[in-house]
Amino acid sequence: MDKQQHGQSAERIAEQVLVQAGLQIYARNFRSRYGEIDLIARDPRAWVFCEVRLRRSHRWGGAAESITRSKQQRIVATAVYFLNLHTEAPCRFDVLLLDALDIDRVEWIKDAFRP
Repeated sequence: MDKQQHGQSAERIAEQVLVQAGLQIYARNFRSRYGEIDLIARDPRAWVFCEVRLRRSHRWGGAAESITRSKQQRIVATAVYFLNLHTEAPCRFDVLLLDALDIDRVEWIKDAFRP
């Protein structure tokens, strides 16, 4: 499996975690000129913009460290673009971290960062 296939597998696993928790998936790999959001979900109270990170090696830091301030800013800008196209509602930014392609090893950080 190449890097892209691993990433797609990680996103499918993250999607399963979200659905099992009762969220509805609204969009996958939503793109704008600002960037991309891996998964956009809806819980009863808010839009949930999700970044999925798979890091099988900690050589250059873990999955959480790979979500830089610059990456966060691109996610936020893309979320603002999305909200302008849809019904505005409260939102949050979640991160789902994987160190293996295993649903039991997903770390879900809700409200991981704020704009």
